Amino acid sequence: MGILIVLIILIVAVILIRCIRIVQQARAYVIERLGAYETTWNVGLHLKLPFIERVAKVVSLKEQVADFPPQPVITKDNVTMQIDTVVYFQITDPKLYTYGIEQPMVAIENLAATTLRNIIGDLELDQCLTSRDIINTKMRSILDEATDPWGIKVNRVELKNILPPKEIQNAMEKQMKAERERREAILRAEGEKRAAILEAEGEKESAILRADAKKQQQILEAEGQAEAILKVQTATAEGIRLINESCPTDAVIKIRALEAFATAANGKATKIIIPSEIQSLAGLAAGLVETVKEPAAKAE
Repeated sequence: MGILIVLIILIVAVILIRCIRIVQQARAYVIERLGAYETTWNVGLHLKLPFIERVAKVVSLKEQVADFPPQPVITKDNVTMQIDTVVYFQITDPKLYTYGIEQPMVAIENLAATTLRNIIGDLELDQCLTSRDIINTKMRSILDEATDPWGIKVNRVELKNILPPKEIQNAMEKQMKAERERREAILRAEGEKRAAILEAEGEKESAILRADAKKQQQILEAEGQAEAILKVQTATAEGIRLINESCPTDAVIKIRALEAFATAANGKATKIIIPSEIQSLAGLAAGLVETVKEPAAKAE
């Protein structure tokens, strides 16, 4: 009898222990009583009624990632591509997630595939390759609205890979190569044009500098000549002034004129006009020479 009581106590203790549940952080327990939804347990210590209540589902409240395999889609210009998507979602209502839909992950995958086909079907190939942000935004909005009755919040949708057919890839590579070669040719031509312009500008500046230097040289030479002429004229004027101040006689003036005539005669002139004063002065000089010669002859 004592052993039976001990067994009963042990069984009751085990049942009570099993009815004690501790809910971890970022988790939620959906509790049913007699097959009907009763409540949702959040973080903490909870006690359920044995044989009456049960944990229907343990739900993770963390943000989760669903990486779906590539899906074949057809663009507006009839190009078949393989696109795989990544969906970031979070369960916001454990009750709706438990009772809203059967196999919610399969539902999200199929919904993502059909939504992707609808969006890509309205775009051409080039638009699909350059409009990832637009596609991601549209898919996130549609999926979030569709999964809201399931207690799921879609935070982000990303196109992981876009794989066009092999021949399309080869054509795109050739097109990109031709585009790079065209840009290279344009850059080379622009460089040569710029070099020619710089060379022409350099020659122009050099010619301007040479002309300016020649101009400065001519100016300096002209200034030097003008200064020399001015000094000669100044000296001549000073000489005339000094002669005037010394009050020279007519004989001195005539001798100076004769010296000037001798200097002029030594030049390259072919015709010389002798003033009358110089002629008389020359006759006087000749007479003096004859007078000097006669005494010398008599002495011999």
